[in-house]
Amino acid sequence: MPERAKAEIYTRYPLSSVLIYNGVTILHFLLGGIGVIHGYGFSWAGYLFGYLYLAFSFAQMYLLMPFTVCPNCVYYRMKDSLCTSGLNLISKKITREGDPRAFPKRAQGLFCHNNLYMAALFAPTIAIILALILNFSFFLLFILLALIGLLLFRFFVMFAKIACLHCSAKYECPNAEPTGVRNM
Repeated sequence: MPERAKAEIYTRYPLSSVLIYNGVTILHFLLGGIGVIHGYGFSWAGYLFGYLYLAFSFAQMYLLMPFTVCPNCVYYRMKDSLCTSGLNLISKKITREGDPRAFPKRAQGLFCHNNLYMAALFAPTIAIILALILNFSFFLLFILLALIGLLLFRFFVMFAKIACLHCSAKYECPNAEPTGVRNM
């Protein structure tokens, strides 16, 4: 039986990959915020937690990541590179180069970036399930199903086949091991 060819490693992701990654991320965050606001009856608490979720999710992805994760990533150092999120371009404009040995720290500690990212992805799903129990609506059920669909797409397609599979950092990144892309 012939050996499988290794996946191509990208130094510059196709624009379509960057658009898919950010489109799925932004849609997830927006649906999560809308779901929390709607799920709690457009009350002051719904608005408060919905907007806090939106602020948290966008800040952890589009501020915290370029400031804390990207400077330590190999894409920060590569000339003319473009990572799957495109955030290496923003990071190069707003921060100094970090230490590549610190890149795995993105997954260490309770409040590490990986845990904050997972919280931003899963918090609205949990909040919407609770809201459905308290006050069922088909609109809210649709948002929940859309969020679950986006999560499944993110983990089983986007990470495994679009992003992590072709990443230059997959041998240093703590996220590559669980996705099973290191030997592909």
